Amino acid sequence: MSSPRTIIALGLEGSANKLGVGIVKHTYPSGITASELAPQYEELANIRDTYNPPAGHGFQPRDVAAHHRALILPLLDKALAQAKLQPQDIDCICFTKGPGMGAPLQSVALVARTLSQLWNKPLVGTNHCVGHIEMGRAITGAQNPVVLYVSGGNTQVIAYSQQTYRIFGETLDIAIGNCLDRFARVLKLPNDPSPGYNIEQYAKKGSKYIPLPYTVKGMDVSFSGILSFIEQLAKTQKDKYSAEDLCYSLQETMFAMLVEITERAMAHINSSEVLVVGGVGCNVRLQEMMGEMAKERGGNVFATDMRYCIDNGIMIAQAGALAFARGETTKMQDTWITQRFRTDQVHVAWRD
Repeated sequence: MSSPRTIIALGLEGSANKLGVGIVKHTYPSGITASELAPQYEELANIRDTYNPPAGHGFQPRDVAAHHRALILPLLDKALAQAKLQPQDIDCICFTKGPGMGAPLQSVALVARTLSQLWNKPLVGTNHCVGHIEMGRAITGAQNPVVLYVSGGNTQVIAYSQQTYRIFGETLDIAIGNCLDRFARVLKLPNDPSPGYNIEQYAKKGSKYIPLPYTVKGMDVSFSGILSFIEQLAKTQKDKYSAEDLCYSLQETMFAMLVEITERAMAHINSSEVLVVGGVGCNVRLQEMMGEMAKERGGNVFATDMRYCIDNGIMIAQAGALAFARGETTKMQDTWITQRFRTDQVHVAWRD
């Protein structure tokens, strides 16, 4: 039996308004020759800072990039101190290659390249979506779930097959998180801690369901129509509909759409597990609705809290470390970023 091997990976995430630095340690008790051998996972650091614009406003890429440039080195120092490590202890530097907003991605990738050269450490360009999935699997212990990935920039139903995360269904226009964010601006809700969280709190006080457009096309969903419709209600019929009832109705309708396509994917692959990841995955009502559906099918729902479902650096370290253990690195000339890096473009070499 080969001796144990450890991998300590630094992860840098900055694809949107969350800037994260995380450090993870993987231990392979019997070596890494068997691809089916999952490592022992240990979290060493998970530091994050969020750029929040004023209420009623969205965030501009240039402003987010400036935020990331100003804070990434202080966050890096905090992460290393929390992990009680020095640069020489790091085995690889993982960064978000995409998808995401161009300017913030560029800022963080530049720091990753610089650290790689200063510390003489290999780089691992990581897919943001796969980072969410692998973090969810590590934290919850889900084995082979249907994944519902819901965030500000993405809405996808995913299942694993033949070393690829296959997309069964997705949004045809805007992501669910983007829909929630934009409606929060209409209501002038604060961006702190997040627009979606504040809509969730309003929805808890709502009781009157308002019929809204329900758009499911096969395995895909569309949120632009429901957003336009509810924006008009909020602007032109304030006396008739309360903000709480509007938020309640918006959540119930969109979450029902997601439950429908997720259940269909579960039936297709004969799975009893659902893993909910991404920032919107923190929503308790979404977890409840998905849980009711899974229970009826004799299954279970796996979800994480705000430490892991919201964008963070440790998820990038987690996915990057898994790839690095299988010999994957990113050459300096290939460390460009892309806003269109799809989940199903990644070779998932660490799974059978």
